[in-house]
Amino acid sequence: MATDAANDAESAVTEAKALLQQGRPEQAAQAAETALAREADHAEALYILAVCRRYLKQPGAAQETLDRLKNARPGYGRAFQEEGHMRREAGETEAALAAYEQAVQGNPGLGASWKALAELYRETGQGDAAARAEAQFQRLSALPPELVSVTSFMHEGRLMKAEQLCRAFLQKHPHHLEAMRLLAQLGLRLGVLDDAEFLLDSALEFDPDFVLARIDYVEALHKRQKYAEALEQAKILLRTDPENPAFKSLYANQAMAVGDYDAALGTYDAVLTAMPDNPQIHLARGHALKTIGRQDEAIEAYRGAHTAKPDFGDAYWSLANLKTYRFGDDELAAMQAQEDAAGIALEDRFHLCFALGKAYEDRGDYEQSFKFYERGNALKKRQTRYKAEDTEAEFARQKTACPPELFADKAGMGADAPDPIFIVGLPRAGSTLLEQILASHSQVDGTLELPNILALAHRLNGRRKVTDEPRYPGILAELSAEQLEELGRKYIEDTRIYREGAPFFTDKMPNNFRHIGLIRLILPNAKIIDARRDPMACCFSGFKQLFAEGQEFTYGLDEIGRYYRGYVELMDHWDEAAPGEILRVRYEDVVDDLESQVRRILDFCGLEFEEACVNFHETDRAVRTASSEQVRQPINRKGVEQWRHFEPWLDPLKAALGPVLERETR
Repeated sequence: MATDAANDAESAVTEAKALLQQGRPEQAAQAAETALAREADHAEALYILAVCRRYLKQPGAAQETLDRLKNARPGYGRAFQEEGHMRREAGETEAALAAYEQAVQGNPGLGASWKALAELYRETGQGDAAARAEAQFQRLSALPPELVSVTSFMHEGRLMKAEQLCRAFLQKHPHHLEAMRLLAQLGLRLGVLDDAEFLLDSALEFDPDFVLARIDYVEALHKRQKYAEALEQAKILLRTDPENPAFKSLYANQAMAVGDYDAALGTYDAVLTAMPDNPQIHLARGHALKTIGRQDEAIEAYRGAHTAKPDFGDAYWSLANLKTYRFGDDELAAMQAQEDAAGIALEDRFHLCFALGKAYEDRGDYEQSFKFYERGNALKKRQTRYKAEDTEAEFARQKTACPPELFADKAGMGADAPDPIFIVGLPRAGSTLLEQILASHSQVDGTLELPNILALAHRLNGRRKVTDEPRYPGILAELSAEQLEELGRKYIEDTRIYREGAPFFTDKMPNNFRHIGLIRLILPNAKIIDARRDPMACCFSGFKQLFAEGQEFTYGLDEIGRYYRGYVELMDHWDEAAPGEILRVRYEDVVDDLESQVRRILDFCGLEFEEACVNFHETDRAVRTASSEQVRQPINRKGVEQWRHFEPWLDPLKAALGPVLERETR
C-alpha cells in the first residue's frame, strides 16, 4: 500500500510539473496538493506548490509551504532558492542574498541562484562576490543539461537517479571529464571509494590541469586513508598557486593526516595571517592542536572560530567535545541566542543544541540538558536515512551465513599473520581507552579506526541494485583457501602504512563487530577484543555525542537501544561460532581494577606486562577520537553512572533494549 501511495504521488508530481510548464499554476497547485495528500512530505510536491503560490501572488501561503519543505528536508537547496525569489520580488535584498547563498550551499547546481547572486552582488557594489557567483553561473551554463541535473540530484540526496543519469551520459560521451568527476563524487557519497579514485585518476591523466578533479582526488585518497598520496596531490595543487588559501588549507589538512602537525599548524597560521576571520581555518587549527594534546591553544582556536562567525555551531560543539571544557555564562547566553535565531542553518543549529546539552549537563540542569540533546538528535536525524530494520536484517544474515560449521570447514585457511589486534564494540564503550592501553606497550603500534575490513566486505558484496539480495556475507562460504589467504595478506599490506615497526598493531574500528566472521576466516591468528559497557551508560553516551560522520543509529533512543541489543545478540553468535576467540573487556571492570584488566588484556594478546600500559595517560601520541582528552587523564569513575541523572527521560531506551538491559547491566 505504501508503494502504491508513493507511485500515485509521483504521478501527481509529474502532472503538476507539466501544468506549471504550460503556465497553469492554479491547476499545477491542485495536482501538487493531490500528491501531498498521498505523501505529506514529498519534497518536489512541496516545492512546486510553493512556486505556484508565488506565481498566484499568495506570499503567505507560499512561505508556509516553504517552511513545511525546509522542515521536511533541511538543506534542500531549491527551497532556499524559491525563498530568495520571494524576498527579491519583495525588495528585501539582504534577505534574498542570504537565501540564495543557502540555496547554493545546499545545491551548487542551481544556476538560477548563482545568476541572482551575481546580479544582486553587483547591485550592492560587492564586486568580488559578484565575480565568484558569475563564474559559477557560467561554469554551469557551459555544462550539458544532463550534468546540471546530475549535480542537482546528487545534492538533493537522489543518488541513484543521479548515478543512472550520469552513467547514461558517459555511455554516449565516455571521455567527458566533468561527467567522470561527477560520477566519482557519487562514488565518494555512496562509499564506492575505489571506483571514485580510479575515475579521478583517469580524469587527471586526460587533463592534469583539471583543478576540480584534483581537489576531489585528494578527498578520495584521504577517505581511503591513503594520506601520503593525498598529501602529494595537495602539494601539486599548491605548486600551481602557492598563495591560494584553499590549496594551503587542503595541504594543511593532509599534513595533519600524515602526522606532520608542525607543517599543518604552520600552514594554518599562514592562512590566518592573510584571512584572520576565516572560521573554518580557526576550527581546523583547533582540531590539530586538540589531537596533539595542546588543549589550551585548541580552546583559543575554537573561540577564534566562533568569534569570526558567531553562529558557528561546530566551534561551540568542538569546545564541548573536549569533554573537559566548561562554558562560561556569556558563552551560554551567546549559544542560546544563536540557537533561538530564526535564520540559522540546520548544521549550526544541531551543533549548538549538542553544545548546549553539554553546557547544561555540566551545570546540573539535567532536564534542560536533555531537552537540547533530544532536539539536537532530532535535527541531525533528519539528515540520515537510517532504518533499524535494515541493520537487524544484516545482523540476521551474518548469523545465517557464518554458522560454527563454516569455521570448522575452513580451519587452517587464511593468512597466518598474528599482527592485528581488533578492538570492536559500540562507540563510547571504551574502545579508545583499550587502544591507548595497548598502544602504550612497546610491542604494539596504535593506529586509527581503519576502514580496511569494511572495504573488503564492500568489495565482496559487489556492485548491485538496491533491490538485489546482498552477496555478502553469504559469499564467504564460497571463498577458496587461496582467496581467503589473499584477502588476509591484502589487509596486512594495506594497513602497513599506518604502522611504525612494532610486531603488533591495533585496529579499533568499532563496527568491525559486524564482520567478525570475515576477520576469523582471513586472519585466524588475529586477536579480537570486544569493548563492552553497561547498556544504559553506553547508549546514552552515544545519544549525547554528535559524531563527525557515520554512527547514524545513535540519533534516536529507540534506534540506539535496538542497535545495542542487536550487537549483543550478534556477539553471542560469534562466541558460539568461535568459542574462546574473543576477549570481552567491560569498561566498568577496567575502571574498578585497572591493573588486573591490563594484565588480562596483555595475556590474551601474548604480551609481557609493562607498567606503561597502566600509566597509559602519560603516553605521548596523537588521538583522533571524541575521547582524545579523556584518555590523557588518569582513569576515574566519573562517567560510569552519569546517565542516571537523565533516567526520567530514558524509558524509550529501556524498552528498546528489552531483555538485554537486565542481562548486561553492571
